Amino acid sequence: MAEEQQAKPKGQEGRKASEAISIVRLAGRDIDGRLPVFRALRQIKGIGQGMANAMAEATERSQGISRVKQIGALSEEEMAKLESVIRSPEKFGVPQFMLNRQKDAEANASIHVVGTDLVIKTRQDMDNSIKQQTWIGFRRQYGQKVRGQRTRATGRTGETVGVAKKKVEEAEKAARAPKGAAGPAKPGTAPAGAAPGAPAAGAPAAEAAPKAAAKQEQK
Repeated sequence: MAEEQQAKPKGQEGRKASEAISIVRLAGRDIDGRLPVFRALRQIKGIGQGMANAMAEATERSQGISRVKQIGALSEEEMAKLESVIRSPEKFGVPQFMLNRQKDAEANASIHVVGTDLVIKTRQDMDNSIKQQTWIGFRRQYGQKVRGQRTRATGRTGETVGVAKKKVEEAEKAARAPKGAAGPAKPGTAPAGAAPGAPAAGAPAAEAAPKAAAKQEQK
């Protein structure tokens, strides 16, 4: 028994469950070593549930690594194989329609980008659309939505229009009025330059006449 264990090459069986690494660095991301391979792949930016399952199946089929094996129990050789599948999944049988960079202009092929490379590629695409002055680039340049969402209620980027509308109208009226012209008298007040006892602006004539007669009798 001891001779058979010694005959087995190192790194073929991987680490035991008790010797599994607690934190694994994979594709620029720290991953919990207790997770199985197919769940650990989902922790990487750019790999969703469908792509994680497809990569795990491709790794199991081509590299012989079980999809339910703990990621922390993989040997260095197995980790290298898993990283090669992540870098080029199309070479290991993953369907082309699942890749996130269809017909990439720089690579002149369909590729799958993950991690910080995906962030850089997305930023470059946005900058290129702005430089080319496409419709999407024009909308991005002014901070507007680019996928057809409504902008009347949730797409406002400046001041709320309805709140300041009344103040703007009052300022425009004051600007249009001639300088030195008296404004309209407020209801209940006598107009400027009127004689004492004159009826207030907006007051009914029937109510103003008895009040004026009473003041004259007192005099």
